[in-house]
Amino acid sequence: MKINIPTKITIARIVLIIAMLIGLFVCYILNLTTGWVAPTLGNSNINLIYFICLIVFVIASLTDTLDGYLARKWHQVTDLGKFLDPVADKMLVNAMLVFLAVSWGFAPNQLQIPAFCVIVMIIRDLVVDALRFIAAEKKVVIAANIFGKLKTIFQMVAIPFVFLNSWPFSYFDSSWVPELRIANILIYIATAMSLISGIIYVAQNKGVLASKEEKHD
Repeated sequence: MKINIPTKITIARIVLIIAMLIGLFVCYILNLTTGWVAPTLGNSNINLIYFICLIVFVIASLTDTLDGYLARKWHQVTDLGKFLDPVADKMLVNAMLVFLAVSWGFAPNQLQIPAFCVIVMIIRDLVVDALRFIAAEKKVVIAANIFGKLKTIFQMVAIPFVFLNSWPFSYFDSSWVPELRIANILIYIATAMSLISGIIYVAQNKGVLASKEEKHD
């Protein structure tokens, strides 16, 4: 099977995410706690490992935009690409959310995402993906809603700020309770948008969950 360039970019994104996760695991096992402080970043101490993860996140996000653009421009939208693209997106976002919700010991003062937010967003994704799968089997297309799009926007905006330990907001919120710092407030908004969009998806498409009764003579 010949794989086109947009799909190769998507596969490269998946490989990049897996390589990052393996690298993080190795760093954790070897107890690597390399720190890097940039005085120009206000009151935030930016850890080198988190900064590298941020770069990976940005690169992967850019390739997500690139492969979609090329696929449409070159009329190379394929079933494989349509399957791999959302898989890569979920891998990227969910991996970053889980990583940022756990204290790895790399940076003691690193801002963390509240675990319950990550749990809510991942469960929502599982429910919506299952609903889309059932709908696809019944030839029903589930349209995206505005809250789902807002969820994605707030996730993609909030994650880099958490990696940067709330910079540039750290100029004024560094003394705040960690759970109420600006970066985490953005995560709360993303969680709310995620929950609302999930409820709307289920409410508007509950018909696809209804089984047709078999008729017997």
